[in-house]
Amino acid sequence: MSLCLSNPLTTTAATAKEELSPTTSSAPSCSRFKRSSSKVTSIQASIAFPNLQADEFRHPLDRQNTALLRAIPGLGELGKFLLGPAAEQVMLLENIGTSVLVSDNQLADLHRLMEEAAGILDLEAPELYVRQNPVPNAYTLAIAGRKPFVVIHTSLVELLTPAELQAVLAHELGHLKCDHGIWLTFANILALGAYSLPGLGVIIARNLEEQLMRWLRAAELTCDRAALLVAQDPKIVVSVLMKLAGGCPSLASQLNVEAFLKQARSYDEASSSPLGWYLRNAQTRQLSHPLPVLRAREIDRWAQSAEYKLLIARASKAADEKRSSQSAINVRNRSLSAT
Repeated sequence: MSLCLSNPLTTTAATAKEELSPTTSSAPSCSRFKRSSSKVTSIQASIAFPNLQADEFRHPLDRQNTALLRAIPGLGELGKFLLGPAAEQVMLLENIGTSVLVSDNQLADLHRLMEEAAGILDLEAPELYVRQNPVPNAYTLAIAGRKPFVVIHTSLVELLTPAELQAVLAHELGHLKCDHGIWLTFANILALGAYSLPGLGVIIARNLEEQLMRWLRAAELTCDRAALLVAQDPKIVVSVLMKLAGGCPSLASQLNVEAFLKQARSYDEASSSPLGWYLRNAQTRQLSHPLPVLRAREIDRWAQSAEYKLLIARASKAADEKRSSQSAINVRNRSLSAT
């Protein structure tokens, strides 16, 4: 699955592929960034979320649709059967062979953005690759027995500010944190196999594809929340969505987040009638991602919710306690040194 706004279902060959299996790591503070003479500089610290659980930020629709996928008898087992090691290796080599691996001595600024985003979400950072492509996009692959990795396109790097790019990386990390990729790949492979069957197989595939699309759209809303947890500023996340909807490097400075949110509200009003509701469902039914204006509206609402504010308050308290503890240790060490 990719970051693109409205991709139809695409076939994958990885044990877990998503856009945007969690393991815990230390959770350092993160910094907001700006470009200065082609360099990235720190301008504002962010708080981390130690022991963050996926269900603490999972969107209700994601929770509901994931439960529906899990209820499909034999889905997981069939996916594992259809997906073999050869297909995994093809996907792995195709990505590694055509991209640049980011590290502390290769595109170090991007490496730092990923490491800090992962720390905030209490997740081990995956590998990060940059791939030459004119379509702004990002996606994640998690292959059995191997560390997952994220791929971002060069055009996305050119389009976004560092803070926005880190929000995209956080979106991808959200998919890993929530184990989205497993269900995406199983459903993709199952649909592919069912379409090759006559009669009933095609009917099964169509029904599964429709259910899968509903799940995909819900999963995107969850991962936009992961982006907000790292950005800690809804305007950054909304700006990403706005630029993906209709931005380019030459227009970026003229785009207005508040105007885009107003546009989202006008879409709600236009689709509130029975006819508007029908047309809206028809418009989104085959999309893998919610419409960008709807994603912007959802993340703006969640930023004002008690749920989000509670997560921020808890993380702030943990950060204060950590600072107090470290301060006490420093005082004690100075006292011991003085004696």
